[in-house]
Amino acid sequence: MAIDLTKPILVVDDYSTMIRITHNLLKQLGFEQVDDANDGPTALAKLRRRAYGLVISDWNMEPMSGFTLLQEMRSDPSLAEIPFIMVTAESKTENVIAAKTAGVSNYIVKPFNAQTLQSKIQAVFGD
Repeated sequence: MAIDLTKPILVVDDYSTMIRITHNLLKQLGFEQVDDANDGPTALAKLRRRAYGLVISDWNMEPMSGFTLLQEMRSDPSLAEIPFIMVTAESKTENVIAAKTAGVSNYIVKPFNAQTLQSKIQAVFGD
């Protein structure tokens, strides 16, 4: 599956600076439509209103973690197939395994740059 730069991407993070950084990196990579949500419940509401091509979410958020958001998406048939990249400052092996088991598409450890983000997205879409 090729990367469609016109498909909207949803960035989920409770830290507005991280949203802005990720948003800018995605724009540098050529993505035209980047939306954001500052928590899991807001992200789920947006996901149910619009067809996103990719979700990039932080792991550590309140009141719903990125891991719980991933689980909610994978249990909802209308959202289950949307690629999901988890972003975290922690590279604990058990977290990576838990995310993979829950159906994450890829995993990025902070800090990251445009090249890392691009390679992770390409790995998800098989380019």
